[in-house]
Amino acid sequence: MTAPAGPVPFGARLAGAMDDHGPLCVGIDPHAALLEAWSLPDDATGVREFGLRVVEVLGGRVAALKPQVAFFERHGSRGLAALEDVLAAARAAGTLTVVDAKRGDIGSTMAGYAEAFLADGSPLAGDAVTLTPYLGFGSLRPALDLASGTGRGVFVLCLTSNPEGARVQHAVAADGRSVAASVAAEAAALNADAEPLGSVGLVVGATVGDAVRATGTDLSAVNGPLLAPGVGAQGAGERELAAVFGAARGQVLASSSRGVLAAGPDAGALRGAAAAAVAEVSAALRPAR
Repeated sequence: MTAPAGPVPFGARLAGAMDDHGPLCVGIDPHAALLEAWSLPDDATGVREFGLRVVEVLGGRVAALKPQVAFFERHGSRGLAALEDVLAAARAAGTLTVVDAKRGDIGSTMAGYAEAFLADGSPLAGDAVTLTPYLGFGSLRPALDLASGTGRGVFVLCLTSNPEGARVQHAVAADGRSVAASVAAEAAALNADAEPLGSVGLVVGATVGDAVRATGTDLSAVNGPLLAPGVGAQGAGERELAAVFGAARGQVLASSSRGVLAAGPDAGALRGAAAAAVAEVSAALRPAR
């Protein structure tokens, strides 16, 4: 008797979504200024309404949505309940979600974070979660194992655009490799032989300039998705995306938050901004398509 097939891996599902909708992820970042611009209160009801409106307008139109956990959890348990509702709405819309939590710890604590954001049945689980590897890449093992078992994915911080990040990420270890290059190599090993993409992705800022070259980070070998925040309002366009990612451009899931969300709350304007962003990143990342 043939054993039942397991869940379709996140990398494969994301590759299909990017082919269908373009390589754009729209952030759901209900910070105070955007809530005010959308005439919503800066409380749990406001962040819930904000998130649900984004899902209603953009669900099924972009490859993924990325709720930023911090803007929900700052409102306590009601804010987290709002996040649960937003994630449920995205699931119902058939749109992938990347839960931007940037969690990282060791042992049973890391296992607890993994269960919260990656376990079947958890109301906080999306299709992928962002993680920080700076307690050692091996500390992420509970999340990596659970993601693999449930068909979910992770995006591990590798090269970020904040100036403080370079001191850690560009540092060179005793083996002569930079921290960023080591993180990328760990992801590549986990994604070996996966088709069309592995499910262990990296976060690489679209505005990091020549950091990929300077740190000797081989993004093309990762064989997984590269989440690239910084597109749109933060300044990264076609030139920056091409310069940062080079031959790895086909793996990139560009992320735009304010650049799209600032067009709201009008639904038509929001859809228009997302469509323009999809066209821009598609031209930069998939010029032959």
